[in-house]
Amino acid sequence: MAENTPKLPLRTLGTQGLTAGAIGLGTMGMTIAYGPSDEQSSIATIHRAYDLGVTLFDTAQVYGGGTGSNEQLLGRAVAGFRDDVILATKFGFDLTDPANLGPLDSRPENIRKVTEESLRHLGTDRIDVLYQHRVDPDVPIEDVAGTVGELIAEGKVRFLGLSEAGPETIRRAHAVHPVSVLQTEYSVFERAVEVEILPLLRELGIGFVPYSPLGRGFLTGAVKPAAEYTEDDMRRWDERWQPGNYEQNLTAVRELTTLAASKGATAPQLALAWLLSQGDDIVPIPGTRTPERVTENATSAQLTLTPEDLTRIDEILPHGSAGSRYPESHMPTWN
Repeated sequence: MAENTPKLPLRTLGTQGLTAGAIGLGTMGMTIAYGPSDEQSSIATIHRAYDLGVTLFDTAQVYGGGTGSNEQLLGRAVAGFRDDVILATKFGFDLTDPANLGPLDSRPENIRKVTEESLRHLGTDRIDVLYQHRVDPDVPIEDVAGTVGELIAEGKVRFLGLSEAGPETIRRAHAVHPVSVLQTEYSVFERAVEVEILPLLRELGIGFVPYSPLGRGFLTGAVKPAAEYTEDDMRRWDERWQPGNYEQNLTAVRELTTLAASKGATAPQLALAWLLSQGDDIVPIPGTRTPERVTENATSAQLTLTPEDLTRIDEILPHGSAGSRYPESHMPTWN
């Protein structure tokens, strides 16, 4: 992508006044889940994203293993242009023991505690989008939405978001305080949201932020079998990388790569352009750790897919990828 490439167009996420560049940036991999990372490269990536017109930057306190290091990294990186971007972070886990980050905790007192910590880690006086990271079955969603609504009234938060929430939960939360955005996995690999979730969001005027829009990197084609990844890399246990599934998915990516090449693009650009074509209320947040890759991702907003292209993608992946996006024990339950 040349230096004079036009900046990303803005998109409207929902009906509460939130707008963002058409492609966002997920920062999780800058501190966890995908093996060793380099802070200088990560900061350079965030700066390059901003130069390209990326305005939505996504983090979470749990991405620092409970330490807040991911939020701190993002906060340092955007300090020079903080007022020009949207900082989105998440609550919803018990972070008192970094060695055990599994328990959910969306009690109002914990939401407030985590919010104050996130504000400090990010070095800001407000969080633009505050998501419930995972639905807590032990805390009524009405209490969650009400608490975030109070934080919005206090000026500490601007917009309420949910992540991996089901239709009933979304409706109940929205009845207490307007939900601006939902974040859930969505890509040519993972299409479950198309059945009930996307129609509901459009009914209620809620924007959609797909995470893992490149199938946790599988759609980049730079992949290897699960056993070849280190123990701290989530691809080691992701079903899509396991024997049998891996080979099927690799074949699909090769076919997508061929289609992309016919349009002068890469498979990741094709996959992101496909997502953008699913609605003007969608802003995917691909994660990357290099300026080169974030440049490639941003270019996808310039790629136009024809009806024939969309049909061919459906032929290559009629039901998404082989293998579930999470092990059954970790799969979010949509209610």
